[in-house]
Amino acid sequence: MLSSPIIHSARQWLAARPQVQFLLLAAGFYALWVLIYEQGLEPAGNLDDALSANLAVAAAGLLKLVGVAAGTDPAAPTTVTMFGQAAVYVGNPCNGLVLYALFAGFVLAYPGSGRRRLWFIPLGLAVIYGINVLRIAALAINHTYWYHTVEFNHHYTFTFVAYGAILVLWHQWVRPQVALTAVAHG
Repeated sequence: MLSSPIIHSARQWLAARPQVQFLLLAAGFYALWVLIYEQGLEPAGNLDDALSANLAVAAAGLLKLVGVAAGTDPAAPTTVTMFGQAAVYVGNPCNGLVLYALFAGFVLAYPGSGRRRLWFIPLGLAVIYGINVLRIAALAINHTYWYHTVEFNHHYTFTFVAYGAILVLWHQWVRPQVALTAVAHG
């Protein structure tokens, strides 16, 4: 077969360059996500709508748990209410779905054991979900008591917190791999 030496050579080249391999895999996972999302999930809207409504219910439940009169608007299930007034609308672009995909894609692209991925990805997704619930609850409180700071906090403060948490999770994924590589090359 004529292409066999070329494929073998390309595999050797990639194996000697794990950073390039990671970048190619990450780009491939991202492209696959964009294709799946834009061609199927986004137009259908079912997953986005369900996640947005679920986050609104969870944030309202958290607020109730700490003694705040919160709920969701029956006519708009993605709206968190406080004291009977609309406080936060959980829009599909802000429901964190893309964050789940980015997190999982990074973990899948970076070297590591499949067994560890089986528990790390769901754990990371749960952490991101929890942070998003806290973010929405905090925005509802922010809107109710300090409404003039909502735009800043929504666009900057909570974005920084969410992405910072994802970076910490990624660091936790990478750290054991770096230690194992250092021992192997020791």
